[in-house]
Formats: sequence, C-alpha cells, structure tokens
Amino acid sequence: MHKGVVVKALLDNRAMGLFMNKKLAEREGFKLDKLKKLLRVRNVDGSDNSGGAIIHKIEANVYYKGHVKRV
Repeated sequence: MHKGVVVKALLDNRAMGLFMNKKLAEREGFKLDKLKKLLRVRNVDGSDNSGGAIIHKIEANVYYKGHVKRV
C-alpha cells in the first residue's frame, strides 16, 4: 500500500492510457514492475517520443471529484 500523493495532471479522454513520469514514480516510492514487452510511445505526428519506450508499470488508485478508480 502506498501513501497518498497529490499531483496536478493533464486528463485527456482520448489518450491511449494513463502515464506517469518515471522520476515522479521513483521519488514517491511507487513499486515499478517491469513489463514483459515494452510499449513504444508515439507523438501526435507519428514520430517516436524523445522520452523513449515505457518499460515499467505501477498500480494506483486515482481519485477525481469524488470518484476513485484502480488503474
């Protein structure tokens, strides 16, 4: 179980998923689980993102305006 962390976030209902900066995850003590297969990240124009592929995942509860979702 992890303590609560309050952050400002950009919410995009058309995004392909929820993403967190790895440095933030490490700094806040989230457990990083290595993915079996990396996820390539592409920008809107189709180019590869300069941040590279996603290689870890975490589990977290997201609270927003009285709603909670496990992601």
